[in-house]
Amino acid sequence: MKFGVVVFPGSNCDHDTYHVIRKVLGAEALYIWHKETSLQIFDAIILPGGFSYGDYLRAGAVARFSPVMNEIIKFAKKGGPVLGICNGFQILLESGLLPGALIPNDGMRFLCQTVYLKVANAATPFTQAYEPGQVLRMPIAHYSGNYFADDELLKRLQDEDRIAFQYCDADGNVTTEANPNGSRFNIAGITNEYKNVLGMMPHPERASEAILGSADGLKLFLSLIHI
Repeated sequence: MKFGVVVFPGSNCDHDTYHVIRKVLGAEALYIWHKETSLQIFDAIILPGGFSYGDYLRAGAVARFSPVMNEIIKFAKKGGPVLGICNGFQILLESGLLPGALIPNDGMRFLCQTVYLKVANAATPFTQAYEPGQVLRMPIAHYSGNYFADDELLKRLQDEDRIAFQYCDADGNVTTEANPNGSRFNIAGITNEYKNVLGMMPHPERASEAILGSADGLKLFLSLIHI
């Protein structure tokens, strides 16, 4: 399986993601410059974290118009797996591949901390290596990570099992106190209708080796390899 890691001006987690795929998992990966217009050689696409275009206008708003995004949209519509991490999640929302919006965190502060996540749906290409309800530890680093969905969209996400991860406490309780940024329903990650596109704010690539304090993110990448 060959992964493509998209690089936008301002990406800063592209090398971390590449490292996990190539050095930790031993899988194939190539960088994709944002002006690329062909993705034919790739089996999965990852939009990494960072501050694409300096987050001008709002996070992900400019990157959405990079030439590669037209190809990623086509790739996703054909069923290809696409993962957006942090800024990548923001770009997926701006491009219309995922619904809802990411707004500034409650308190209007940048958050850089470790959080607990509950695997809300273990039956997606991205989460199949986890157990349902499994509790994970991963870091977050964002200013606009507060996921918003109106009541109609939230119900649809729930009814269609499109909520992949929720913020929780160490025991897996989904509580207001465990919500770091104010996201509705403690949402930390969602999928599209067909489950082949995932956006998430926590960073699995920064939690894929024990030396970093957690290897809980590694199974997300393993899940993709074993599609």
